[in-house]
Amino acid sequence: MTSAGSSAEGLSGPVDVCIDRPLLSLDRPFTYDLPAELGAGVGSLVQVPFHGRATRGWVLGPTDDLPTRMLAVKKVVSPVRFFDERQLALFRWVGERYVAPLAAVIARAVPPRVASEEVGRDLPDAGATLTGAHDPSAGSVLAGYRGGDRALEALDGGHGAFVARPAPDDEQSLAVDAVAACLAGGRRAIVIVPEAIPVPATASALADAFADRAALFLGGGKRSRYRRWLEIGAGRFDVVIGTRPAVFAPVDNLGLIYLARESHPAHREDRAPYYHGRDVALARSRLEGAACVLASACPSAEASALGLPTISPATRRWPPVEVVRPGPAGRAPRLVKALETTRRGFVFSPLPGYGIAQVCRSCGDPAACASCGGLLRAAAGAVTCVVCAASGRCRSCGGTSFGVRRGGAEDVEAWAGRAAPVPVRRLRDEEPARLPGSDEILVGGADDVRDLGAGGLDLVAILDVDLADRRPGLAARERSLATWMEAIGWARPQGRAIVQASSPGDPIVQALVRGNPDRFHVEETRKRQEAGLPVGAAVFRVTGSAALEAELRAFDPSTLLVSPSEGGTVCLLALDPERVMAFGTRLRELAADGVVDRVEAEPHL
Repeated sequence: MTSAGSSAEGLSGPVDVCIDRPLLSLDRPFTYDLPAELGAGVGSLVQVPFHGRATRGWVLGPTDDLPTRMLAVKKVVSPVRFFDERQLALFRWVGERYVAPLAAVIARAVPPRVASEEVGRDLPDAGATLTGAHDPSAGSVLAGYRGGDRALEALDGGHGAFVARPAPDDEQSLAVDAVAACLAGGRRAIVIVPEAIPVPATASALADAFADRAALFLGGGKRSRYRRWLEIGAGRFDVVIGTRPAVFAPVDNLGLIYLARESHPAHREDRAPYYHGRDVALARSRLEGAACVLASACPSAEASALGLPTISPATRRWPPVEVVRPGPAGRAPRLVKALETTRRGFVFSPLPGYGIAQVCRSCGDPAACASCGGLLRAAAGAVTCVVCAASGRCRSCGGTSFGVRRGGAEDVEAWAGRAAPVPVRRLRDEEPARLPGSDEILVGGADDVRDLGAGGLDLVAILDVDLADRRPGLAARERSLATWMEAIGWARPQGRAIVQASSPGDPIVQALVRGNPDRFHVEETRKRQEAGLPVGAAVFRVTGSAALEAELRAFDPSTLLVSPSEGGTVCLLALDPERVMAFGTRLRELAADGVVDRVEAEPHL
């Protein structure tokens, strides 16, 4: 990116323009004549006539594909060059991999423009390197890891990709160490974290370590995000720490992309172009000759299947984990006894509320919502429907008194509070995630397991492991395992963990005991293969007309599921990644012909 005030070569004559219309049917460049006096170049936001209207678009570069009639670019909308040739290559890769309009990719890669932020800003030229706090000793953590020497060599040279499984108490220091090694080699780094609130401990550790050389690109309002993006593009920072969009940050001389908590679902974009930060990070590192580190206590099946070198502790750095069977009322006697001596602890209870209504006390019928027939849950002293949120009334007689099967965070708070020598508190929905204070035990669920730093807890208890098989979603078990492993990591260095499970030999339970998900991934990969959605396949959900099915079968998908919808067809298919480019080309043609309405890559299943 070239900021206002920076110099860059201008273009003139015929140029390709990406029209700011994120439609697959219009996903091709349009040729316009660019007057030299406008001073526009690659990445310039311009105004052009399009179907009789003034429309914005981005200049992609010169072209020899000349139409019989060529209109002129009307004006330059902004002095900012929003991308350069290197970034454009990445945007095109994303558009091809996820079968998405280039305009949609640019819209996700660049924050919304605030014109007043472009006026009169004194920004340094791109390529300038600032001096800041003294860099941490590069390589001091990685050197103690298996595969660390190879990673340090790659970071120094700026190439190669790795999967890192940091020890729980090294999660932040490993990121700092990798970035320091990159900077020591004279290149810049991007670190991607899945969440912005609360500020992840990894982001805070990097900001503290690199001071004014580091930029936090987390959350914020429209104006502050655009201002920070301009500063990044102008070369003001050597380290950029941000959420998913930071993978596109306009950083020159890039040497490292570090993806923290790689298996976290927030790394996947839920809007077009539906990209995954992992895949884009790997692609950008290849395109720009940088190193890429995918870090997670429990890497995803997709990351594990890549066959990348692994960075892991040279010795066991995992808390002792004891597996116990659930006892009466869902609590094992061993767990209750352990709570009696716990001063700081965390009890993971995935179910909210006090319990589930089982039977109407008025008529004896099974409990069901009178409005929609949904499940009724007791929570905060009231019974409500988990589906429509209506007040709990019996579907048969309208009664409001129910027999409740206890089991939920409120119930856990009650019985754990009776056993523990310190206060036990349940984290409420409105409370930010945090670690327990001194002499405190917290009860929380998946939303409370965040990047909060080293825990140092006496005890971490994982309840209701058996429920993982009942959760919907192709990767539900994997996501549960990743969350549990992050929580158990809080017991380092002196604490322990207790896991309640009816099947101690289940690969998901054994992964918790070993602190290693490899065998679990083997089992999950087999299940995914049997389900027809193998790990590594490109999966798409395509909506269109009745002619869609025949068109998709021509690509010989490993799986094709077809469902009729109102006035059309919805198809779910899994493709060999090698076929995606040809697949995307054909879908763009079909979109122009009205056969394809919508394409969603890697849908949540």
